[in-house]
Amino acid sequence: MKRCIAELVGTFVLVFAGCGSAAIAGDVIGNSGIALAFGLSLLTMVQAVGPISGAHLNPAVTAAVLIVGKIRPMYALAYVVAQILGSILAAAAILFIASGVAGGYDPATQGLAANGYGSHSPGGYDVIAAMSSEAVLTFILVFTVLAVTEHPGRENIGSITVGAALVGVHLIGIPVTNTSVNPARSIGPALFVGGWALEQLWLFVLAPLLGSVCAALLHQLIGRREISSARSPS
Repeated sequence: MKRCIAELVGTFVLVFAGCGSAAIAGDVIGNSGIALAFGLSLLTMVQAVGPISGAHLNPAVTAAVLIVGKIRPMYALAYVVAQILGSILAAAAILFIASGVAGGYDPATQGLAANGYGSHSPGGYDVIAAMSSEAVLTFILVFTVLAVTEHPGRENIGSITVGAALVGVHLIGIPVTNTSVNPARSIGPALFVGGWALEQLWLFVLAPLLGSVCAALLHQLIGRREISSARSPS
């Protein structure tokens, strides 16, 4: 239960800070500011809840950790449920705050930082580009997570590395899809936007999971063997 609460809180902060910055302050801070909000909130939560749950905060990360055998299936399922609940609560909080502006806030038209492709892509990118972007960017993020967590005792530098990776993938992905790389992050806003966001949600669940599986398989192939070889006497 403590681990699940940590995942819920951590995902809440990640989505609230990242999507909230986009929905409320995006016109002021731009894509770079939004990317920093996501990266810094992840870095903060890795330090805050990492010692409790590992700070996955993302079903794609949890899936990869499951594939490499570092979490039991029952715990993985509980983590994913907690992450989705955290995202939904964060999206509700963002909408509540955003609605306080003069004239109100309509999530169906203003987006609530939901992910999209085609006419709902910030840059007008089609479904193939969106799928490719999300899969590749998730691969980069998840492979980074798996690689840095192979080194015990380097949690501080690891959190900085993962946070920086999230900033990087957002700088690339925001013009394409608003950047998901995290099914939970996509589900929360989509539930409140409804309509097109729910119709396109499948991509932001499937593509990150595909990228995650590829990252886990590559890590299994080269990550542990490289570390083992480096530590063995020659």
